[in-house]
Amino acid sequence: MNIEKIEKLSEYIKESNHCVVLTGAGISTSAGIPDFRGEKGIYTLKKYDPYKTFNYGYFLKNPSYFFDFAKEFLTLYKEIEPTRMHKLLAEMEKRGYVKTIITQNIDGLHQKAGSKNVIEIHGTMTRGYCLKCGEEYNFEQMAEMLIKKSKMECDRCGGLVKPDIVFFGEQVKDLFLAEEESYNSDLFIVIGSSLAVFPAASLPFLSSGKRVIINKGPLDARRERFDLLIEEDIESVAETLAELLDLTLTD
Repeated sequence: MNIEKIEKLSEYIKESNHCVVLTGAGISTSAGIPDFRGEKGIYTLKKYDPYKTFNYGYFLKNPSYFFDFAKEFLTLYKEIEPTRMHKLLAEMEKRGYVKTIITQNIDGLHQKAGSKNVIEIHGTMTRGYCLKCGEEYNFEQMAEMLIKKSKMECDRCGGLVKPDIVFFGEQVKDLFLAEEESYNSDLFIVIGSSLAVFPAASLPFLSSGKRVIINKGPLDARRERFDLLIEEDIESVAETLAELLDLTLTD
């Protein structure tokens, strides 16, 4: 591990007044959640057809493909716990080192770790609502529907229940807030994202401050626009960074 780079990151963090963090699927793989585009990702292994599973128009026409994915995800979610990096970011927020987390993830693990100021631009699987009457459902209710019926129908009107996530064909959530935080940042840290998906991929470059990326996956020519690249295991970086910042990570 390149300790010097992590020491440099700790210096950036201590000097920063408005640090914003963008997280992608790579931060959650250690928790047991597969990513989408990695070596063992959902798209790479072709376990689910992206169009039939995550396209909003197709979901309205035939939601069974998404329900197959959701059933596996929600069953898995009952067992997973936040990673050490999730916990570190929550501690950094408490200490005042991190102002805002912008996440592409739908797993809710930042909140589970204790983070408060989280912008979920792709929404979350932890809540949902009926597309017909608007009745709201929590994680436990949706999981129970999938386990019993392998589909999600509203108990009140029989309408289709949709988790509060962003499908292909829908606008991302709270983009204005995410852009505003990015503009205001004097340190922007990307964790676990190859920046392949827009508009999230553009957010680091709205910052006029230092830019850092922690990711072992591929990154295109934009790597030259970062002040610091840490191509190491995210959990190992969390351990070392916690020590440098004198933060305790609980098990």
